[in-house]
Amino acid sequence: MRDDVQRALAALSQLIEAPTANGPALGNWRWTVRQRLAAVKDGLALESARASEGWLVAREGSVLRERTALMTRLSALGPAVLQATDVSVVREDLRRIVVDIRHHRQRLHDLAYDEVELELGGSE
Repeated sequence: MRDDVQRALAALSQLIEAPTANGPALGNWRWTVRQRLAAVKDGLALESARASEGWLVAREGSVLRERTALMTRLSALGPAVLQATDVSVVREDLRRIVVDIRHHRQRLHDLAYDEVELELGGSE
């Protein structure tokens, strides 16, 4: 499942940086971006809680709240992509959310690493 989010993010990033034209080509770009946003959102929705240690549960709660906020932002961006008159502003918002999702995924990976380290009896 995590690979799905990674692939969707990569495809979205590539599309954001692609040059766009006016007219029908711009409409196609907007629709494709909207579809890729939906794929990213669907991937984020599949993340689940699984920590068992107290301090990890607290961190996981924070990561899951962050995910909810990102999904809310993605939902708001969907209509904006289709309706905004200034595509450069939309592109900047899209770049920002891609970076934020990558940071979120890194925190999620860090949490998983800490959980495994705890189970195996890390260096402490």
